[in-house]
Amino acid sequence: MRARVRVRCLAPLLIGIVLLGAACNQSDAIRGQALERSRAVTFRTADGVRLSGRIFGPQDASAGVILAHMLPADQSSWFDFADRLGERGYRVLTFNFRGYCPGGESGCSKGQKAPATAWQDVDGARAFLLSQGPVRLALVGASMGGTASLVSASRDGEGIEGVATLSAPVSIGGLVADPEAMAVIAGAKLFVAGDQDPTGAAASAQALYDESLQPKQLEILTTSDHGTDLLGGNQGERARTVLQDWLTRYLPVSDASDAP
Repeated sequence: MRARVRVRCLAPLLIGIVLLGAACNQSDAIRGQALERSRAVTFRTADGVRLSGRIFGPQDASAGVILAHMLPADQSSWFDFADRLGERGYRVLTFNFRGYCPGGESGCSKGQKAPATAWQDVDGARAFLLSQGPVRLALVGASMGGTASLVSASRDGEGIEGVATLSAPVSIGGLVADPEAMAVIAGAKLFVAGDQDPTGAAASAQALYDESLQPKQLEILTTSDHGTDLLGGNQGERARTVLQDWLTRYLPVSDASDAP
């Protein structure tokens, strides 16, 4: 009798292990496919720091998207979504901020970590992606990467159709998207955050939204996920759809002005 009870108790655990293994294998397959359809690149910032990145999507794309990672992550946190955007026709650049060196296929950027000047790395990514063919850009950043993208766009909005953020704080490590900065970003803005995020990301998203010019959009999701974790958590499908629909609206893959 006891043996039967043990078998019944173990059965759900074994099923869970099998399902987890299958999910991990599927995730690895998706990541492998993303890497196969992209290539590693390097570029330098205006102050001479060499950054590593990865580029996705068709070479002849006129619309480009830069994906900036959050503080505790690196560019690999964007690979799956970058591949998805590449399939939709965007030329996409992921990169490691200076001082981030995970190694291997995730790359290795030189320099020391410096959140306060992370916008300079976004500037470098912008210049590089424009040199690869796109003439219209959107900046998309997670947490620190979102704040850095906002600051970069506020300093020079040339060619920027919009900025989207996932859980971006108003300030982090000396990097600040203050009201003066928000008031000069003319392109479209999207602010996404989870209402249960312990960092207070929802309040930051609301503050950034309130300080922004139109067109702007605020999406508060029912989740505690933060940054790029929003794309794979319990609200992942909704988060991906919101981002993709926003890009389709404000940065279509083709534009009448691109025609010869």
